[in-house]
Amino acid sequence: MQDKYSPADVEKSAQDHWQSINAYKTVEHATDRNGKEKKKFYACSMLPYPSGKLHMGHVRNYTINDVMYRYLRMNGYNVLMPMGWDAFGMPAENAAMANNVPPAQWTYANIDYMKTQMASMGLAIDWSREMTACKPEYYKWNQWMFLKMLEKGIIYRKTGTVNWDPIDQTVLANEQVIDGRGWRSGALIEKREIPMYYARITDYAEELLDHVDHKLPGWPERVRIMQSNWIGKSTGVRFAFTHEIEDDGQLINDGKLWVFTTRADTIKGVTFCAVAPEHALATFAARSNPELAEFIAECKKGSVIEADMATMEKKGMPTGLFVKHPLTGALVEVWVGNYVLITYGDGAVMGVPAHDERDFAFARKYVLPIHQVIAVEGKTFSEEKWQDWYADKENGRCINSGKYDGLNHQQAVDAIAADLEELGLGEKKITWRLRDWGISRQRYWGTPIPMINCPDCGPVPVPEKDLPVVLPEDCVPDGSGNPLNKHEAFLKCDCPQCGKPARRETDTMDTFVDSSWYFMRYCSPGSNDAMVDARNDYWMPMDQYIGGIEHAVLHLLYARFWTKVMRDFGLVKFDEPFTKLLTQGMVLNETYYREDASGKKTWYNPADVELTFDDKGRPQSAVLKADGQPVEIGGTEKMSKSKNNGIDPQAQIEQYGADTARLFTMFASPPEQTLEWSGTGVEGANRFLRRVWAFAASQAARVAAAGRLDAAALSEPHKTLRREVHKILQQADHDYQRIQYNTVVSASMKMLNTLEGAKLDDSAASSAVIAEGLSIFLRVLNPVAPHITHVLWQELGYAASFGDILDAEWPQVDAAALEQAEIELMVQVNGKLRGSVVVAKDADKATIEAAALANESVQKFIEGTPKKIIVVPGKLVNIVA
Repeated sequence: MQDKYSPADVEKSAQDHWQSINAYKTVEHATDRNGKEKKKFYACSMLPYPSGKLHMGHVRNYTINDVMYRYLRMNGYNVLMPMGWDAFGMPAENAAMANNVPPAQWTYANIDYMKTQMASMGLAIDWSREMTACKPEYYKWNQWMFLKMLEKGIIYRKTGTVNWDPIDQTVLANEQVIDGRGWRSGALIEKREIPMYYARITDYAEELLDHVDHKLPGWPERVRIMQSNWIGKSTGVRFAFTHEIEDDGQLINDGKLWVFTTRADTIKGVTFCAVAPEHALATFAARSNPELAEFIAECKKGSVIEADMATMEKKGMPTGLFVKHPLTGALVEVWVGNYVLITYGDGAVMGVPAHDERDFAFARKYVLPIHQVIAVEGKTFSEEKWQDWYADKENGRCINSGKYDGLNHQQAVDAIAADLEELGLGEKKITWRLRDWGISRQRYWGTPIPMINCPDCGPVPVPEKDLPVVLPEDCVPDGSGNPLNKHEAFLKCDCPQCGKPARRETDTMDTFVDSSWYFMRYCSPGSNDAMVDARNDYWMPMDQYIGGIEHAVLHLLYARFWTKVMRDFGLVKFDEPFTKLLTQGMVLNETYYREDASGKKTWYNPADVELTFDDKGRPQSAVLKADGQPVEIGGTEKMSKSKNNGIDPQAQIEQYGADTARLFTMFASPPEQTLEWSGTGVEGANRFLRRVWAFAASQAARVAAAGRLDAAALSEPHKTLRREVHKILQQADHDYQRIQYNTVVSASMKMLNTLEGAKLDDSAASSAVIAEGLSIFLRVLNPVAPHITHVLWQELGYAASFGDILDAEWPQVDAAALEQAEIELMVQVNGKLRGSVVVAKDADKATIEAAALANESVQKFIEGTPKKIIVVPGKLVNIVA
């Protein structure tokens, strides 16, 4: 074998071998060498968007999956690790506009390149199951499912609000609206109401919430909390403020302004009501108030994303209208609030500044009354500053609330709900934060919605026999709207119902549809006659799902919903798609920038920056290598294009090899925690692999000469070495099972140190012990660094005895090897450690006590006869002097 480690040669040899034997082709119901069916395990990483290149986050995600695959395969499991492409979506359209090429061309080229990168990482992917979201054989089933859901009423059509760019003549996603203007045109965005298709995810809200608590024990707690909060079940009271405001002689909304609250106990503290800019009362008031009309127009330019609503500045304007408090009859002023969404509840909220932090800030800003109606014993209320106890419903009691004074939260809610119901103005009600899923996108690069718009019949479903509705791949978006609207060959068709000329729907589906079931399509590759087939019943539900925390809500929620609909249609037999979930941490790196006079920052890649350090190794200053001029140190942040702090995985692989990249990303941090990039850490990982190679090469002759290991005939040094190796194996195996791959790498390093440091003679026993230890070491390291361990396994001759390391049996801990003839016990005097003694493992209490008392270090702290000696078997001796 070669004397020196050459990653390029080693990795080419291993990858050629895996390819030649089609190593990762997975079949259902696989059997072991004894003909017994293996237990299945489906481990899947969230599929990537084919943006052009893998980033270090991908490397980490897929390496975690790959390490799991290899460990489980060596433990006798039939493991599936597939891969596919989330290939539809807006980034491809943006790139197409920038490069004047069809999105399809850009996407397929990126997929080809990223596949070569994955191959260079040595990933155990079964490419026979590859799926690509933008291929008709996949999205045909999106369309088929759409039609089935439409038929059952789960898909429906209604008017929805969108961002309309009047210059580009197109609908923009919320993230394409910057400060109320289109990202490309700079035009002021208009809110338009257009017909769109929705999925009734709210029909499944109760089950989705219940299963978070009862069927997802293998999910991280914080993800389950995020799911629960997003679904957002609230039990409260819906009630009405009455009014006599008329429009064209008719009471607006029948003379009632409806609101919902979970804090009906604070109803006597209402000092204003806020309505959405689109609310009927706001529209009416704006007709005679130009300033209000202008404010409402400004509000309609803002985001409708709830996350944005939570953080934006809360603005309001009075309408000049008043409604009547249902219990007191007092007049309550109506305001328009930019933070109130017309799509949530009734598009109106009650304002209780004394007991809601948002309302408190709003009232302080606009000098509105603040009336305390909840008190907590020992606390003093002030209108000057918000305190968290103002919202305390656990310890609060009603005050300044007439007949409800002294009641706690639940007592007050019950009493007030009963009184409102008696008045015909309210009732207890359960509401949900979750809203139906709008799946229509006014964009080209997505799954065509299989509907035909007929002038006479209206929207008509495409017949199932005509699926798929194929998306033309030759369009080049130019920013002037959806190019499908100009594609006559796509648009022109006949109505399936009346036969007259009609036009196809040009909206496409939200890409979350693509990712809601792709993991099941991996299980049924090539299925032309069904969305999924019997193979899906074998693999699903998935045993382990791996992906970023940023997908903790929407993707996972939609996938859970889609699975339940498929279950109800008889397509699958399970309730939840993912048994266990691992959300890996982000990859971080240093950032550097310069800021110009206008405040604009230019970011520089860490590779282009030179640092100076203080005497403790801390960075003091930085200059750009290109010009030697200073740059600012921006701190550690997530690797991103915007901060220009990414590391090219391919460059790392070409310089150090894939095994080094894999080893570093596994060693630097536990999988679920953030990983901070370190160039010195990468170099350290590479040095370790060079040591591995050098040690294996130095022991090749000894391994070749090794005979059968006779444990009973081993000398004490041999037994000590075996004991250390098997102890480390025991810990590594435990860490593999709990997915703590950083400590697995630590164990591998400790095992190499142990083997390197063993002082053995040239006896046959020494050769046998080293041969066993090295075989265990290579198998322990293999899942993390599969290339170097594969080649060394072959070169050292283990393959001839044990077969390919891919399928070599996982080493078992020899319990006998862990046994010791002698043990070390710590000796304490009056609870303080003063020394240690080595005694026979089976020494009796008297022998242990005598050895402890005879220890010179211990004798210094004892005068006369000890009062008491306590022996904790196998651990310590405590002498009470």
